[in-house]
Amino acid sequence: MRLALISLMAVVTSVLMALPGTVQAQTQSGASDNAGATYKPPMRGAPSRRVGGATRGTGNLDMVLHVLAPDQTGLTTLAQPTLYWFASKPTNTLIELTLISDDAELPVLSKNVQLTPGGVQAIDLASHGVTLAPETDYEWFVSVVSDTSQRSKDVTSGGTIRRVAPDPAVQAKVAAASERAVPGIYAEAGLWYDAIGALSRLIERNPGDAGLRAMRAGLLEQIGLPAAAAYDRAATR
Repeated sequence: MRLALISLMAVVTSVLMALPGTVQAQTQSGASDNAGATYKPPMRGAPSRRVGGATRGTGNLDMVLHVLAPDQTGLTTLAQPTLYWFASKPTNTLIELTLISDDAELPVLSKNVQLTPGGVQAIDLASHGVTLAPETDYEWFVSVVSDTSQRSKDVTSGGTIRRVAPDPAVQAKVAAASERAVPGIYAEAGLWYDAIGALSRLIERNPGDAGLRAMRAGLLEQIGLPAAAAYDRAATR
């Protein structure tokens, strides 16, 4: 009886000792999926090409508008990426979106939309039949047009995008990773538009996920867009 009791106690002890490690491993696994992403610009020291990052309108418009783009030219491996921007408040004012190649005189995309909600907005180039040429810089702009006869009153923000060839090593990491880890892989590889696109699609499917919102806020803070980051941080409070 005594030997049986000792054996039982040993089994219980070993189980109890194993539990914290299991819980810790599970916690670490979950944390890795929600860990912050670090964006590593591929062209450090390159001249800034983002414009209008902190512009406010005049009168009662008082709009803060940011394209979600880094200071330097941001990279994508996609032929038809989705572009994202942030508006600080709702408005029914005309919004003009323009995409133009550095080596062209006319825009490849010029579209007017009516923005009603504030927050992060998107335009899918595929839905407009626009394909980016490889290794070509494109400038894109979002403008809030309060008076079509006085365009100097526009609130405008713009950035630059370039399509590059996929790196097989990055592709292999993405293929082996969970969905939540993919944005961080892209950001680490310097693929800004792939990172923000993958992350924003996750947020669209899970708008109340504080971990995803915090990850995007972190990326936006890294490229100097605190107002857009604050929107994400406040969205789940």
